Amino acid sequence: MTEIPETMRAVRFDEWGDRSVLHVAEVPVPEATAGRVLVRVRAAGINPGESAIRQGLLDGGSSDALPSGQGTDFAGIVVAVGEGVDGVDEGEEVLGWSWDRASQAEYVSVPAEQVVQKPRLLDWTVAGGLDIVATTAAAAVRAVDPRPGETVVVSGAAGGVGGFVTQLLTNEGIDVIAIASEANHEWLRSKRARPVAYGEGLQERITELATSGIDAVIDTYGPEYVHLGIALGVPVDRIETIIAFEAAAEVGAKASGSADTADPEILGALAMQVANGEVEVPIAATFPLDRVQDAYEQLEQRHTRGKIVLIP
Repeated sequence: MTEIPETMRAVRFDEWGDRSVLHVAEVPVPEATAGRVLVRVRAAGINPGESAIRQGLLDGGSSDALPSGQGTDFAGIVVAVGEGVDGVDEGEEVLGWSWDRASQAEYVSVPAEQVVQKPRLLDWTVAGGLDIVATTAAAAVRAVDPRPGETVVVSGAAGGVGGFVTQLLTNEGIDVIAIASEANHEWLRSKRARPVAYGEGLQERITELATSGIDAVIDTYGPEYVHLGIALGVPVDRIETIIAFEAAAEVGAKASGSADTADPEILGALAMQVANGEVEVPIAATFPLDRVQDAYEQLEQRHTRGKIVLIP
């Protein structure tokens, strides 16, 4: 039986604010109560939505939600199994998600149905940052329902979610016009996408590439790309954004996300695609917990290709 300590190190913030409020605290190790498993975390991803949460934008700045932990994605080893859990064993290597804002820590406790077996060939670092990007990408693709031969514009196409979206699409024979900085164009071409650079004249450059028109737009960056979809003549029910919720509501576009595909079967299938080399998830950087502020500084520059991952 694995020896479990009484306390652990975990990312915390006690007030709403910028990344300077983040710190690592010594807190009690959570328990594997009925229906739950306790996982020793080997890697935990960070995501842009966590910056919004930390600033109080999702909780309305209410002090009732403080102090708070942080993080959704994780991969690790099951060290305890609660009463009534079937199908997950102590010692099993898993990846999964936490709705409790708790994955950026040495241990995390989650319902057993929120973990899946980690494929043997899947790198720990990639596994730890996989859930949000993979399930968000799957939700975004499903929202626009693309068909082989159609043309889809993707903004932020080399980012964590955008890169996953691009590969899900090109793997299905869909023509992707990928909006990204020029430094990422070669990588996008290697994924069979057609990259275009940001900046003035973007709409014209896209139109020149899309000789048969644009069928759908998936935005992973901001509201200007929702409005770009409108300008390109794309029907609003085939414009999807994972981030620009106000713009989506304004024009009637879709705004699907990871909550719409939070399913162990979906995550397990996506993890196998990554393990088999069908989808690449580049790791932009790794940081220890103590450097969580540095990790978010890099993330918030919004020029990262792939994922940034914390290693407890």
